[in-house]
Amino acid sequence: MPVVTIAMYDGRSIDQKRELVKGVTDVVARVTGNSPEGVHVIIEEVKRENWAIGGLLQPDRVKK
Repeated sequence: MPVVTIAMYDGRSIDQKRELVKGVTDVVARVTGNSPEGVHVIIEEVKRENWAIGGLLQPDRVKK
């Protein structure tokens, strides 16, 4: 039973999540030989204020 966890910023639509989960499930099932029903996908939505890269919270990062 493969379990895939995807962490991403919040704000995606339910349709985007459906498409993402379907695509990930199809690839994992094909590569591992599991049935799609045996693939679990967990989406963890994170607010941008709770995500840091290089020691800076995302809202504090300046796009260059």
